[in-house]
Amino acid sequence: MTAPVLVDARGHRCPVPSLRLRKAMAGQASGVRLILLATDPMARIDVPYLMGDLGGTVCEIEELDGILRITVEIGAVPRG
Repeated sequence: MTAPVLVDARGHRCPVPSLRLRKAMAGQASGVRLILLATDPMARIDVPYLMGDLGGTVCEIEELDGILRITVEIGAVPRG
């Protein structure tokens, strides 16, 4: 299994974290995991909606010292 793709969107407000995650997902194979780092609390809401639209999965959401670490996995049939 390859290391997850890291997407750093710390310091950016909505919708930038979701847009950066979507861009990083483009062209990736199904099953690839990505980790989004974000300081905007809205990412906790926006990313699950994005994954629902794209057919992916939110694997884990952690928060430490105001930084969200959201791990997602690209679904079998990416639609975006």
